[in-house]
Amino acid sequence: MQKMKNIGSSGRLSTEESEDEDISRLAISTFQAKEEEIERRKMAVKEKVELQLGRAEEESRRLAQIWDELEVLTDPMRKEVAAVRKKIDMANRDLKPLGQSCQKKEKEYKEALEAFQEKNKEKTQLIATLMELLTESEKLRMKKLEELSKNVESRE
Repeated sequence: MQKMKNIGSSGRLSTEESEDEDISRLAISTFQAKEEEIERRKMAVKEKVELQLGRAEEESRRLAQIWDELEVLTDPMRKEVAAVRKKIDMANRDLKPLGQSCQKKEKEYKEALEAFQEKNKEKTQLIATLMELLTESEKLRMKKLEELSKNVESRE
């Protein structure tokens, strides 16, 4: 190719300038093509990310639903356990004063039983003493009667 020089003031472009323009246009065109390719790839990646995000959101909703179903399944058991524990606590509260009352009454019973046995022993001793006294009294009266009887017989 033959190169032409700029012809001064006429404003005509030389071949060199024309080639520079072509190169610039080609560079711009290449740049734009690369930008479009980058934009296409960016959009493709964005679509893949959005698709995966959609799947992840759907999985998240599905997992949340499964979690809720699990909560519903365990909830009745938890309520029953809580109710039984509450009843146990109430029974413990009721048992404490009853246990104390039982211990107090057992102590009173033992004291009363001990007092009863002591009095019963005392009564038994008194009965034995009474029996001895009655026997002694009877012997003395019989002796006196015999003496009187002898006295009466001797005067006859």
